[in-house]
Amino acid sequence: MASLLIAVPALGACTDGPESSDKERRTLRIGMVYGSKDNESYVRQQMTDMFEVDNGNIDVEFVYGIDYNDMRFATEEERKNQNVDPQAKIRELMEGDNPPDVVMTDIVSMKKLASENLLKPLDDYIKRDKLNLDDFLPAVIDTLKAQGDGQIYGLSPTFSSSALFYNKKLFADAKIAPPTDGMTWNELFALAQSLKSGKDKDAVYGFAFNNYGGGVSFYDAQNAYGGPSKLRIFDAAGEKMTVHTKAWADAWAKPIQLYKDKVIPHQEDMQSTASMASSDGSFAYNPYQGNGFMNGKIAMVVGSYYMVNDLISYNNNVSKMKDAKALDWDVVTVPRAEGGDANGVYLTNLASINAKSANPDDAWAFIKHLNSEDVAKFKARSQGELSVRQKFIKPKDGANYHIEAFTNVKPYSGEQSEADQKLYLERPNLNLISELGGYLFQEAADGKKTIDEALAEWDRKGNELLQKIKQNPKGDLSAELQEYRDAAQSGMKNMLRAAAGEVIVN
Repeated sequence: MASLLIAVPALGACTDGPESSDKERRTLRIGMVYGSKDNESYVRQQMTDMFEVDNGNIDVEFVYGIDYNDMRFATEEERKNQNVDPQAKIRELMEGDNPPDVVMTDIVSMKKLASENLLKPLDDYIKRDKLNLDDFLPAVIDTLKAQGDGQIYGLSPTFSSSALFYNKKLFADAKIAPPTDGMTWNELFALAQSLKSGKDKDAVYGFAFNNYGGGVSFYDAQNAYGGPSKLRIFDAAGEKMTVHTKAWADAWAKPIQLYKDKVIPHQEDMQSTASMASSDGSFAYNPYQGNGFMNGKIAMVVGSYYMVNDLISYNNNVSKMKDAKALDWDVVTVPRAEGGDANGVYLTNLASINAKSANPDDAWAFIKHLNSEDVAKFKARSQGELSVRQKFIKPKDGANYHIEAFTNVKPYSGEQSEADQKLYLERPNLNLISELGGYLFQEAADGKKTIDEALAEWDRKGNELLQKIKQNPKGDLSAELQEYRDAAQSGMKNMLRAAAGEVIVN
């Protein structure tokens, strides 16, 4: 939700609002899920200043469903009961006596608000003003329509997505064909296995789920095999575990085996890489220390669009980093889940019109301005997101890479059902069940338990917890997992000692 505050870069001049001859003074109220007056100047600079310049008779006012200051200065007793439903708060704001005209939200929240008839469809405005959607990325428009049952309830000037980055040289050296768009996770895992080579400081790892840290989590395994909708942890009532199954065992088996075989690096492997001396025995600072992909130690890694900036910066400054070598890299789409789709586009800066708005025309003027072609030119400079307009989706800074990997994606839909969202809000202690799964997954990955033993314990302990959570949905149940937390902390200390030992040897 914090990303909602970083809505857009500075906006360019654009005259999409009401006629300037209209001298009537009006206020446009913009509702945000999170925020406070303390950071309003920044939000205005990023989002609304140029709109107000172009529409001198309109004053913009921000209102917040959840004020950061209420959270920061809450008493200890208030903090204990601070598990607030963001959607409930924004809904309360939208239905109040002085409701906001525009609502800034994300794709999942937009869908829910639209289904409750709290948002005004934008289709008639789009048709009236001939806003050409053909230039918008099809995956974005498809996502918006899919979440709005065929109608468009919000527009965002930017989107984000991830891709699979790969080191072209490592594949060429191994004489193995590089990854391609549309692979499944099992195909990726097989490819990663073939890229593993060497040991210790000469090791090359086939794949990592992230740039830093190494390792694998049960969240990674769950997402690779269909996401929460395909692999439920407990039943819809939140009363019985559903993890001691062949489906869960299969989802854990391959990532854990790759981890044990060090096809996927361990955290200590990345720690030792970060501390490794240069070739002459001296130590020189490298801002990308510990980044296995940039150090040429990992053949493939999943990364967001922002990683493109890091790679370009790395190659532009490689001569300033001792022993560093330029990377020849490219991207393909993130693999598809077995029996499912790949990750889609993520829309977190959606502007919608409140159905109860007293000023819907000015609200539309703002949304149209925010999504205009003139403003899109500035969005194209975003470091971490892409413009929704196809003409501005181009490789950055003259680099040559398969940018379509970020755009050839399926529409994104919220993975957690509304019923599950409600259940977690009513019983926030349900998050302990996932935390428990994470500890037991790691024990299986570290060889302390078999996969069947870990799943059986998750099932048994989870069922005990579910009953306690049902009786005590929001109270302090942290002691229930203390032994697992202590064991995980001890394991982390041992990992750091091991990494330090490797440095001494080197």
